[in-house]
Amino acid sequence: MADAKGLGETRPLSIDPRKLVAELKGFAAPSPSRSFVELAVTLLPFCGAVLIMLLGVEAGYYLTLAAAPLAGLLLLRLFIIQHDCGHGSFFASRSGNDWTGRALGALTFTPYDCWKRSHALHHAGTGNLDARGFGDVDTLTVREFFARSRMQRLFYRIYRHPIVLFGIGPAYLFLLRHRLPIGLMNQGSKYWLSAIATSVATGVLLAALIYFYGLLTTVLVVFPVLLIAASTGVWLFYIQHQFEDAHWDRKTNWSFHEAALFGSSHLDLPQPLRWFTGNIGVHHVHHLASRVPFYRLMEVMSAYPELRNLNRFNALQSIKPIWLSLWDEDERRLVTFREARLKSI
Repeated sequence: MADAKGLGETRPLSIDPRKLVAELKGFAAPSPSRSFVELAVTLLPFCGAVLIMLLGVEAGYYLTLAAAPLAGLLLLRLFIIQHDCGHGSFFASRSGNDWTGRALGALTFTPYDCWKRSHALHHAGTGNLDARGFGDVDTLTVREFFARSRMQRLFYRIYRHPIVLFGIGPAYLFLLRHRLPIGLMNQGSKYWLSAIATSVATGVLLAALIYFYGLLTTVLVVFPVLLIAASTGVWLFYIQHQFEDAHWDRKTNWSFHEAALFGSSHLDLPQPLRWFTGNIGVHHVHHLASRVPFYRLMEVMSAYPELRNLNRFNALQSIKPIWLSLWDEDERRLVTFREARLKSI
């Protein structure tokens, strides 16, 4: 079924997600040597880029700032590796994944064990209207929105504004929210330890940079890099599930396999953006088979070409869904505030 908007197919009838998930198990074996190489070719250039920025601040900050996008994208790729560790797909051993993920958390400002748990809940309940609230972008239905008070509707409008979603929100998330195990505070000491240990490790790294390069230089280098990575990451996460023909159902009608494959997008980015983002744009495959390492996702696309046009977006086409804010349960699509208002009249 072709999509008139030029976004490819929304649901090829030939794809059986339950059958496909079984077939994709053959791609779920990580290569230790490949994983080490992927980590090295990301971590070493990232450290080099940050060092060059630190050394270059006195020579000219604006020239140095030009390197921030490169460092930010490399930090984003480190987060993608941390993400794969959380799924147990980067290394074969659980301990290898967990300790690599925890170590990277000091660089990404993200407590690994907390994030791993909330992200697992996100995967388990994607597209389930009765399981919202963990690791996702808050989304109300049209009826829920109009049932709220005027002040509550205003706060939701502010939350869904692009400046908040992709600017203020990422800064708050990585600088403040991750310092505490928000949402997991009563789930055991493990998550408190994760949040506190990550904050301490990050603090030690920052203290070392301040000692050698000074407070101002550290702030001028570290925070632009972090915010570029955070905002880009949130944009990627947003478009993965927030598009017009996304898949949402109440629990009684919800299917994990249907929601995973048909409720996740394929953000088809050109190189080198695909490399920097660790193929995470192939999100429909990732949600259906999260144990497939990010560096094997393109193998899946080659083996199953019918997946290429499923919920496909390019970078330019990903702009329009930014304004979609409410799920219309009657029309089964995400709509803008304006569309919802006109329908209610």
